[in-house]
Amino acid sequence: MKKVGIVMGSDSDLPVIRKATDMLDTLAIPYEVHVYSAHRTPAEARDFALGARANGFGAIIAAAGMAAHLAGAIAANTTLPVIGIPCKSNTLDGVDALLSTVQMPTGIPVATVAVNGGANAALLCAQILAVEDTELAAKLDAKRANDAAAVLEKDARISEEFKK
Repeated sequence: MKKVGIVMGSDSDLPVIRKATDMLDTLAIPYEVHVYSAHRTPAEARDFALGARANGFGAIIAAAGMAAHLAGAIAANTTLPVIGIPCKSNTLDGVDALLSTVQMPTGIPVATVAVNGGANAALLCAQILAVEDTELAAKLDAKRANDAAAVLEKDARISEEFKK
């Protein structure tokens, strides 16, 4: 199975990344996690992206806040799918990061999940990898079925409570 590369712009993004790694662990998808800044360590970020395919990655998650150029910098240096996670900052509640991550020029796409959306970034990576992996696709189907069952259980409890 291909690995997922996870890059965060700062260790302050780690709580968001843990949502992604927890989901990847649940699905038994291998991953690596790194801290590379688009601005402070651009050469390292570039080298990671350039070597990602050769190093066995199938998709990359890039999380950053504020200016949030990391996902775009990674995407500019690989043709692997890049999923950007805009991270909430203290100043603009993550809207700045969201706009920086989602507004990519034609030819350098970055899939973007919600602000602090680590779990969905991992699930999107899993769906990408599952295109060629039927075992992983079955795990995703089972997760969806379990999620649906949990909602229906909640519905039954709430419906019973308010039954008149």
